[in-house]
Amino acid sequence: MATIRAAGIRSFAQVVHGLGADPSPFVHAAGLDVAVLDHDDVPIADWRLATLLERAARDLDCADLGLRMAARHDLDTLGPLAGMLANSATGADALAAAERYLAVHADALHVDLTGDPLGEPGVVALRYRGNHTGKPPVQALDAGIGFLHRALCLLLGDDYGLLGVHLAYRPAANPGCYHRHFGAPVTFGTPESLLRVPAGLLARPVAGAQETQRVKAEAVLRTLLPEPDHVVGRIRAAVDESLPGPVPMDAVAHRLVMHPRTLQRRLAEHGTTYAHIVDNVRRDRARRYLTETRLPFHDVSARIGFAEQATFSRACHRWWGVPPRCVRRPAPDCRAESSFREMTRARSRHDGVAHRRAHHRRRDLRHRRRLPDRRALPGTELHDRRGPRPARRHVGPVPLSGRAVRLGHLHAGVPVPAVDR
Repeated sequence: MATIRAAGIRSFAQVVHGLGADPSPFVHAAGLDVAVLDHDDVPIADWRLATLLERAARDLDCADLGLRMAARHDLDTLGPLAGMLANSATGADALAAAERYLAVHADALHVDLTGDPLGEPGVVALRYRGNHTGKPPVQALDAGIGFLHRALCLLLGDDYGLLGVHLAYRPAANPGCYHRHFGAPVTFGTPESLLRVPAGLLARPVAGAQETQRVKAEAVLRTLLPEPDHVVGRIRAAVDESLPGPVPMDAVAHRLVMHPRTLQRRLAEHGTTYAHIVDNVRRDRARRYLTETRLPFHDVSARIGFAEQATFSRACHRWWGVPPRCVRRPAPDCRAESSFREMTRARSRHDGVAHRRAHHRRRDLRHRRRLPDRRALPGTELHDRRGPRPARRHVGPVPLSGRAVRLGHLHAGVPVPAVDR
């Protein structure tokens, strides 16, 4: 199953909000978690993305939804590939980088150079291909080839010389929407989808390109998608074959007939480490298991070589910024069961709060009955439910009680001192 980074729908929420709607219901209806709207690196199955865009375009009556999304994308939508494209020396170098490393962003998309379908001299074509069967996902294709045009404008300028657009499907929107987006003639129903451009475009320099930044970006991309005969690719293949068992570096080096220190030195020359390669292999396996299977999380954790599921959860946060449950959207029946469970928990929490409040009221009532608001002995504090109060001091003559006279505590003619009451 082909996947694409969630950055491919980064502008989906903006477009839907601009139409006065909430994007969350559409995301849930496509079987995705709302985390895909905020985390660019979450992998999405390509058919779920196509379902999301088609449903939203139909329900919102927005036939040019894909083109609107493409117009809002920036070059950094491509993630690590953006750094290499922006720092390529010429258009030809940028195209070669896109051909080689586009699978880092979407493993089912391909962009390559081909001849002009009309045979016009001095003209070449940039071909855009997906991996779909059956009815073409028009909105996803519009968003893809529309972003290809947008990326060329960002790299080589708005006047890069687009001569025409060929689309291998019938339009969902009015043809005028396509003409406004591309600014060139658009032909529908052709054998392939492509952009016709001048051959001289390949030699046009990319403004602001820096060679040092391009080298750094390529080093990162090479660790993510190494060539099979490259040393990084050979080590990656050895690690992939060793999982889910232990993958010590000594065993992999022995398998490649290489000393462990030599292996470390070769990897350092390519700007990576053995631990980084193992982590990338585990991430790619986890993405496949989470998007293509219904294996329990503890089984996925074991199959990628983790001893505990908690370690797998922490790794998902490091890879994609979300837990595993956000990468794999639950099945409909599981979602219903989860919703019922959450509702029951909320009701239990509400009942518990009400029970505690009633208990506190009964306790206060018993406290008031047991300690009425009355005075204590002279010189002591007052006791009531509102807490202690300072005792009041009475100044002046004290009325004599019969009991005090009988006990002889007071005698006639003797001054009576002030007494606390």
